Amino acid sequence: MGPVLRISGHGALTITLKGLKARQAAALSQILPSSKIGADPHPAPISFQREQSAGTVPHEIIMTGAPRELRRLSLRLAEEQRALPGLADTFHSLLDNYLRSDYKINCGGMVLDLGSRTHVMGILNATPDSFSDGGRYADAESALAHAREMAAAGADIIDIGGESTRPGARPVAEEEELRRIIPLIERLSAELSVPISVDTYKSSVAKKALAAGARIVNDISGLRFSPDMADVVAGSGAAVVIMHIKGTPRDMQRDPVYDDVVGEVMACLEEGLELAARAGVDREKIFIDPGIGFGKTLEHNLALLDRLDEFQALGRPIVLGTSRKKFIGAVLNVPAPEQRVDGTAATVALGIERGARVVRVHDVARMAQVAKMTDAIVKAGRTQGNSA
Repeated sequence: MGPVLRISGHGALTITLKGLKARQAAALSQILPSSKIGADPHPAPISFQREQSAGTVPHEIIMTGAPRELRRLSLRLAEEQRALPGLADTFHSLLDNYLRSDYKINCGGMVLDLGSRTHVMGILNATPDSFSDGGRYADAESALAHAREMAAAGADIIDIGGESTRPGARPVAEEEELRRIIPLIERLSAELSVPISVDTYKSSVAKKALAAGARIVNDISGLRFSPDMADVVAGSGAAVVIMHIKGTPRDMQRDPVYDDVVGEVMACLEEGLELAARAGVDREKIFIDPGIGFGKTLEHNLALLDRLDEFQALGRPIVLGTSRKKFIGAVLNVPAPEQRVDGTAATVALGIERGARVVRVHDVARMAQVAKMTDAIVKAGRTQGNSA
């Protein structure tokens, strides 16, 4: 296994290279002090530190610098192919992925321009046992009315689920899941001008939902629970959300353990992207979701939010689902999910600043305002940074 690269930050970026061999670390250490190349007579420096290791233990180098200077470094690395084979291409690709802002997802003819603003995914739980609004939209007319309200309030996507995936939830039979969602998808896909997403991990349910008019598959298992889910997505041409989960909804919160939650979740999402690619899924139609609350403790969830920007290095738009979740209640000491709206707003704002392109929420009207205000601040900050 070659070096592992991780990246974070906005104005000044920090890149961590782990798993370097001693000779690679030595070669890179020699290049870094002389990496100021190009026409700019006063380039900003790249600072770095090298973690010394003995013997055959892998080395680690941490670099911090402006994107312009790091791109120049990638050119310098390209001149050192013998000492650092392949590193320049990986380095350049990492920067491109992290700084990308032009995502446009074609959902069956409906294009979501995620580079223009944050998009809002409205949650429609057609279940009697959802953790947040269990039973409120279990009958068809209530569900249809709520979907219309969310679309009018600013939802860019309506995400329909017929099986609760709250911690401890038991699986629902396929026939029952289909009974709950297919009539809704048929009606809403014909009525609304926003794409319908189906929240399911069953490939058979996804296939029928797509035939009924859904344009996105939101799979909590990251294409893993149903062996042919990737094939169904590829064959339909639908967009897909690949999410991370540790375990299953029934057991995921039984003492989840990670050595490095961000690194391990990222590695799992990378595997999901590879799984999708092997099946022929169009990479430009894939979203990623770190799975807040799905097999994570309070500390894990907070770490994922704090370091959410690191997931941008995967080169796919990030979906963030924090709405009314238990970890918010734990921080605020608010047991009732419907009282966690303000806490949700804080996570949405921070998540957007950290790179989320889609926020999955219950309270569409309020979170659409939070997203619009945060977008304005983030855009102003980056415009100012680019002009400095």
